[in-house]
Amino acid sequence: MSDTTPVAAPEGAPPAAGPEFRTAVVASVTLDLPSQHPSVVLRELESPRRQLTFPLALPDAVTLAHALRRIPTPRPLTHELMAEVLARFDVDLVAVRMVGRQGAVLFAELDLRGRSGRSVHSCRPSDALTLALRQAVPAPVLIDVRLLEGDGDVAPGT
Repeated sequence: MSDTTPVAAPEGAPPAAGPEFRTAVVASVTLDLPSQHPSVVLRELESPRRQLTFPLALPDAVTLAHALRRIPTPRPLTHELMAEVLARFDVDLVAVRMVGRQGAVLFAELDLRGRSGRSVHSCRPSDALTLALRQAVPAPVLIDVRLLEGDGDVAPGT
């Protein structure tokens, strides 16, 4: 758990510029044969409306598709349970951030705010997106613009 409060730059040094983020939505969760893995498509809300598409494991895709389509389940799935726990403890999911890529692996963060302040937690993109969609008001999805501009590695937070 890490605090999101900015750290002061050394005296005389220019302030550190963080990554630029774009707001996106979960556009779809699909299985396009002959691929063996479903994929999720995140689409920018504003022009040029670029997409970030990445594969998911089948169980992760099913839970994300349930959340996206607001399909009720007879008993709470893990992400529904987590959303309820966060709500009961007055913890808000401020945002989901897609922050990096190494090879085919994407990195995400949950930005949470509660009575004791803000905290950022590293997590799997599928978990972050599913949890965001399970909120009473879905949390914004933010994508580091560098993930939309190319297919290479992107170090988180640089």
